Amino acid sequence: MFTGLIQGIGTMRSLGQDRFALSIKGDAIKVIASDLDIGDSVAVDGVCLTVEEILSDGFVATASPETLQRTTLGQRTQASEYVNLETSLQVGSKLGGHFVTGHVDGIGCLVESVSTEKSWEMTFAAPPSMSEQWRRIARYLIPKGSIAVNGISLTVADCDEQCNWFKVAVIPHTYAETNLVYLQSGDLVNLESDILGKYVDKLVNHRLAPENYEQEISFSFLAEHGYL
Repeated sequence: MFTGLIQGIGTMRSLGQDRFALSIKGDAIKVIASDLDIGDSVAVDGVCLTVEEILSDGFVATASPETLQRTTLGQRTQASEYVNLETSLQVGSKLGGHFVTGHVDGIGCLVESVSTEKSWEMTFAAPPSMSEQWRRIARYLIPKGSIAVNGISLTVADCDEQCNWFKVAVIPHTYAETNLVYLQSGDLVNLESDILGKYVDKLVNHRLAPENYEQEISFSFLAEHGYL
């Protein structure tokens, strides 16, 4: 479990088809690597990966075929591309973002990034070839709701009625301290919908299913079941 508050950025180097070496950049290595152990979970651009080996400047992790297919980790072409890093939430820690599981729902792409007086307004939509994945994300998009973009906890500022796109307002600190600053129009990002919205959706749809309608309690119902 993570919060979506990024602790630093790093770079990824491929060690094969599914293994990656993560190098932590700058002072973030003191925060991230100070108590990092084999078996720990680290969110890499919002993807929960397990530390398999400790390096002097980072760690090694393996991504499953499902992870490579559903996230941008399988789309990466340049070793110099930056990734956001966050270690797992500890009991008693501050929860400043929202509950992020590290289980990415699908991939989105940056449509545009517009600088305003106090923030950057960034709009995301489905990549042309990934509309099926987008449907899993769109159903949980609501104004003022939470979403994780490359592992960053952000608030949905606006979206259209069909949820074909959504917009977030990114404050200067978040923009400068994450890999959002490097994004260009058309670049791909990992998206994870709010886990609380998923549970509510599951419970509501279960209750509304015809086979789950509760039978009306009447005198005949009580008599049939031995209460009268």
